[in-house]
Amino acid sequence: MEGLQKITMDEYYLWFKAFHIISAITWMAGLLYLPRLFVYHAEAGTRREITETFKIMEKRLLYFIINPSLVAVVVFGGLMVITPGGIDIGAVWFWVKMVMVVTLIFMHGLFAVWQKQFELDTNTRSPRFYRIWNEAPTIPLMIIVIMAVVKPT
Repeated sequence: MEGLQKITMDEYYLWFKAFHIISAITWMAGLLYLPRLFVYHAEAGTRREITETFKIMEKRLLYFIINPSLVAVVVFGGLMVITPGGIDIGAVWFWVKMVMVVTLIFMHGLFAVWQKQFELDTNTRSPRFYRIWNEAPTIPLMIIVIMAVVKPT
């Protein structure tokens, strides 16, 4: 078996990290764009052709970009965590980041509920409500980036 090399997880850590970052970018893009679509959808009122277009856009964004991106974020983040020597899970920055990730997952769930309400024509919220939520993912995002890059103690 000469010439065969044992491949360990730590050799793939940077690949896990790269795909984690790519997934996080696409997830965040969706979490920032979906509530903006909700703003426009709520402003459209009862104009059927426009609201039907928004329904399609919202559903496709959620099902084909946001949901798969979340799965990839969790998978690649999990692989980074279980890679020996990869992440110090005892560090405070890691747990602050995890609380912010859970916060974003909660927002993701809210957005999925609201998408379904728009799909069923049961939305009762104003465009202003969605404008506020359009900005909400930015705060956890900033904290996550600071924790992951600066790693404050």
